[in-house]
Amino acid sequence: MSGFGGPGGRQISYKPSPPERGSFPLDHDGECKHFMASYLKCIRAQNPPGKNSEECRMHAKDYLGCRMEKGLMAKDEWANLGFEKPVEDATGEGSGLKGEHGLKSG
Repeated sequence: MSGFGGPGGRQISYKPSPPERGSFPLDHDGECKHFMASYLKCIRAQNPPGKNSEECRMHAKDYLGCRMEKGLMAKDEWANLGFEKPVEDATGEGSGLKGEHGLKSG
C-alpha cells in the first residue's frame, strides 16, 4: 500500500519566496497605463517585432518613472534598473527621465 492515507500524508512543505526586489503592486487605477500602452505600441512597431530599441527603452523608462512617482514601486537608481546613462531633458539637464508628460525622477 502507498503512504498517501497515513498520518501526515507525507506532504512536503513548500514555502514560496518573495520577489528579489520586493513587491510590484498592480496599477489598479491605471495611473501609468498610458506609459505602458506607448511602450507596448513601440515594441509592436519594431522590425523585427519585439526588438527593444533605444526608443522603446525610453518608453519603458517613462513607465518605470511613473510607477516610482505614484508609489507603485520603490524608488531606485536608474543604473539599478538597467539605464546607465541619464537622459537629458529639454533644458539640457540630466533628469534621468524624459517623457511627454514631464515626469522627473527624484
